[in-house]
Amino acid sequence: MRSIFLYLVFCFVLIVSIPNCYAQTSMSLDMLNNAKQYDGKTVSYKGEVIGDVMIRGDHAWQHVNDGYIAIGIWASKQLIQDISFAGNYNKRGDTVEVSGIFHRSCLEHGGDLDIHAQAIRIVSSGAFVTQPVNKKKIYLGIISLMIVLLFYAMKKFFQGIK
Repeated sequence: MRSIFLYLVFCFVLIVSIPNCYAQTSMSLDMLNNAKQYDGKTVSYKGEVIGDVMIRGDHAWQHVNDGYIAIGIWASKQLIQDISFAGNYNKRGDTVEVSGIFHRSCLEHGGDLDIHAQAIRIVSSGAFVTQPVNKKKIYLGIISLMIVLLFYAMKKFFQGIK
């Protein structure tokens, strides 16, 4: 009985806390879980630009990750011209806020989920990132190499004995 009550309280809190999807900052999970509600509506989505910015004529694709899932953004080249960093292993991408039309199944782009940007604002600039060297992995690699070389030498030695 107590678990049913907690479940009902949880459902009530969830229903009450569902935000109005028109022009609010939305997380990707919310948009994915409520794709029908967001479809064709203006959304505001904030996250890090990741991967490559792919130019396609006078438009471009970019992926923006809010920490959970990356969503494809279709934007004019004018809207993305100020983006200087796209995140990868060596870079933290620019954090952007995208305002645009959400499509749960965009007919123009083969049925993919995307946002057609109407405005893009850079919230913070990205930067180059230095990755620390893990000394344990270097030592493990050297020891592994020595073991492989030892086995190779033993194989050659025993082949020579025959």
